[in-house]
Formats: sequence, C-alpha cells, structure tokens
Amino acid sequence: MNNTSSETDFILLGFSSQPQLEHIISAVVFVFYLVTLVGNTTIILVSYLDSQLHTPMYFFLSNLSFVDLCYTTSIVPQMLVNLWGPKKSITYGGCALQFFFALDLGATECLLLAVMAYDRYAAVCQPLYYTVIMHPVLCQKMVLSAWLGGLGSALILCPLTLKLPRCGHREVDNFFCEMPALIKMACVYSRVIEIVVFTLGVIFLLVPLSLIVISYAVITQAVMKIKSATRWRKILNTCGSHLTVVTLFYGTLIYMYMKPQNIVSHEEGQFFTLFYTIVIPSLNPLIYTLRNKDVKNAVKRILGMCKHSAKV
Repeated sequence: MNNTSSETDFILLGFSSQPQLEHIISAVVFVFYLVTLVGNTTIILVSYLDSQLHTPMYFFLSNLSFVDLCYTTSIVPQMLVNLWGPKKSITYGGCALQFFFALDLGATECLLLAVMAYDRYAAVCQPLYYTVIMHPVLCQKMVLSAWLGGLGSALILCPLTLKLPRCGHREVDNFFCEMPALIKMACVYSRVIEIVVFTLGVIFLLVPLSLIVISYAVITQAVMKIKSATRWRKILNTCGSHLTVVTLFYGTLIYMYMKPQNIVSHEEGQFFTLFYTIVIPSLNPLIYTLRNKDVKNAVKRILGMCKHSAKV
C-alpha cells in the first residue's frame, strides 16, 4: 500500500486509445487555445484601457477572462507537447501543479459567475442604487473572496488526493492531471475523499448555481414589468451572455463532479473534460463580445485612437 510512485513521472494516456485522431485533436486544441489567448486578452485590455468600461460588470468580466487564460495555459501547452511528441509523460511536480491550478481556477470561476449574477441583479432590479450597492471596495472584496475560496478548495483537495496510495500506478486516464482521473489511479477506496469532493461540490457548484437561479428569477420578474423595448433588449443582451456561459460551464462541471465517478465512461469523461477546459474558455469572450455593443464600441474607439496616434 506504499505510495511508491510519488517521485516518478506520470503517463498521460490522453487520446492514446485513438492515435489516428491525435493530430486532428491537437490542431483543434491549438486553434481554440489561440482564440482563448486573443479573446480573453482583448477583453482584459479593453476593460482596462477604455474608461467607459470601468464598471463593476467589466471588472468582474476581466477577472473571469484572466481565470480562463490561466486555466487553459496550465493545461494546453503540456497537452500539445504530449500530442505532438513521442512521450506522454509529465513529472510528478508538474502533475501536482496542474491539478492544483485546475482546482483553484475552476472553483474561482464558479464563484465569479455567482458574483456576476448578483451584479446583474443589482443593475436590473436596483438601477437607482446600483452605484451605491456595487461600489469599488465591495467589488474588490467579492473578487478577492472568489479567489481565496478557489485557493482554499485546492489546498484541501490536492493533499488528500495526492496522498492516496497508487501501488505503483503511473497512468493517468486523461490528457491532464484532473481529480477524477487521479482518484481512479488509487488502489484503495477512500470514503473521506468522496465526502470531501461531494461537500465542496455542493459549496462551489450547487450553492453558487442556486444563487444564480434565484438572481435570474428576480431579474425575470423585473424585466417583465419593463415597457421600454430598448432597455429590454439591452438587459437581455447582457444577462443572456452571462446565462449562456453559466449553462455551459456549470452543466458540464456538475455532470463530471457530482455524478459518481464509477459510472462515467472513458469517452464521456474525455469529451466533457475537453469541453469545459478547452472549448468554454475560448467561447466566453466570443459570447460576451458578440452580444455586447459596449465592448464592440470600446474596441473601435481604441483602434481609432491607435490609428490616429500612428498618423501623428
């Protein structure tokens, strides 16, 4: 029962069961990663450079974009190296770091999405008091709480999972070191891990999702009373973007983490993991910018200023 593999490399099996698809998958992942880098970096820069976007909504959105950038960067480069090269290995330290950041940033994003739902509630249901309610100090504290909450979950789960006896097992049945795959490597059943995972799943998935649902239930009631078609469309655009992201992100995470791991098939696990780690972070900036005129106009203003400076 000794943890004999604690100082050796791990083997990331990834898509080795379908080697003919590895080159196609690597190309698709590379494209999505570029979109993630460009899209999220653009949102962060635009939110910082354009004074008209110095609002709570874009403060939270830029934090969400930063989380997505860090999240995908902790996974994709190693994944592409393994897909392109002959070796599929990752060091124990690299695996531990990948696991830690995936947990930390994933939990942080869950809490940030709940914070953004509260921001939308305040903007729609309390428009006259919005600036008073969502003052900068409160916004900073809410974001800091989200980051600290994600860090706390990682500090709890990482040591518990990595200390599980693996009896020499080195093969991680995934393309990165994720908790379900690492738990499956263990040669013993841990009731403690199961209880901790379920408890943190309730705290970081079900509770924030419940708060989001309650916020949007109240928002829906308020929207139904609005007679102005212009304001109606503006609210639907901003809230619709957030709801789309929430549905995609929480839907896949709840399926993966709240469902018993022994009934999740290998193909299902890979598909959902690929979706919420690679695809969703690339879709977030597209969802927010394509449905949001404020961001589009801000990009145009910044590009116009850059052209004017270049001519001068």
